[in-house]
Amino acid sequence: MPNKTNTYTEKNQIICSEKLEDILKELPSFVSGYFNAIEFSRQPRTQLAYAWDIRNFFRYLVSEIPSMNGTNIKDITLEQFGSITAPQIESFLRHERVYRNDQSELVSNGDRALKRKLCSIRALFAYLYRMDKIPTNPAVKVQVPKIHDKAIIRMDPNEVAEFLDNVESGDHLTKQQLVFHNKLKSRDLALLTLMLGTGIRVSECAGLDIKDVDLDNDRIRIIRKGGAESFVYFGDEVRDALLPYLAQRKKLEAATADSDALFLSQKGTRLGVRSIEYMVKKYAQTVTTVKHITPHKLRSTYGTNLYQETHDIYLVADVLGHKDVNTTRRHYADQAEENRRNARNKVHLRRNGNENGSKP
Repeated sequence: MPNKTNTYTEKNQIICSEKLEDILKELPSFVSGYFNAIEFSRQPRTQLAYAWDIRNFFRYLVSEIPSMNGTNIKDITLEQFGSITAPQIESFLRHERVYRNDQSELVSNGDRALKRKLCSIRALFAYLYRMDKIPTNPAVKVQVPKIHDKAIIRMDPNEVAEFLDNVESGDHLTKQQLVFHNKLKSRDLALLTLMLGTGIRVSECAGLDIKDVDLDNDRIRIIRKGGAESFVYFGDEVRDALLPYLAQRKKLEAATADSDALFLSQKGTRLGVRSIEYMVKKYAQTVTTVKHITPHKLRSTYGTNLYQETHDIYLVADVLGHKDVNTTRRHYADQAEENRRNARNKVHLRRNGNENGSKP
């Protein structure tokens, strides 16, 4: 089990690994072989997401495919799995779009979720086919759901200012929310200013320890998606918001397991991703009810502001921790288009006759 010497990232990895092992106990042994093969090339959280999707696929097979109906999932053989056809995989995806779970609750999945499920199944089939465990790979014949680009939602500069003002003042909060506001506003202002001023992910924010804040160099140490360590620098506004909270944090009692955590809940435990998401939603509703503001939208807001100030897409990609600059470019394409429009008269092909150096 995790102990207090483990970092936040390490604890999450251990939890994901334990959940993965529990799922694999339900699945045929050849599935475990696949996860052994990707153990060092995929993060535990990614492996767990694959396992959830693959387990759902096997549950569908034993309940809906006649040749496997009633079979215990763990008893499904490679021969049975190798006989699965592309139409059966397509039927699974159609089933997953809308279905009722074990609690009779209606569950729906959009195209993005279905694409992820198909990718998980494809990876398993590809591995088994590559290792000569099955004769064919039917998953490659299944068309990937088409994903439509979503509109990028960001906060406008005036919304950012009002957002932080309301965090500080408590304006527009409900009476119930105001009960705890004075006690928590220093923490909330520090956390939200940090996210808006650095563009870090919500998981990176939740994972911060006190020792990760380097005031001598105005930077924080974070663990990126994928496990890489990185330093992110912050400006004066972030520093000014952090200092009062850091002074307050020294006086707060933390749970033993979370004694190093930077941001604490009222119970003294590390503030988790869900709590940060709720915090953002609470204050965002005081500014706009039209835009659905999430922690990721704060990240998009920072990326937009940085790009507008620097016009350097590579810098934005580096600061945000994007491995592929095309990911950044897709998010900020409309800003790039505006920059190109503004640049249309920057280069002059011929000078006016009355300019210096021109002929009379």
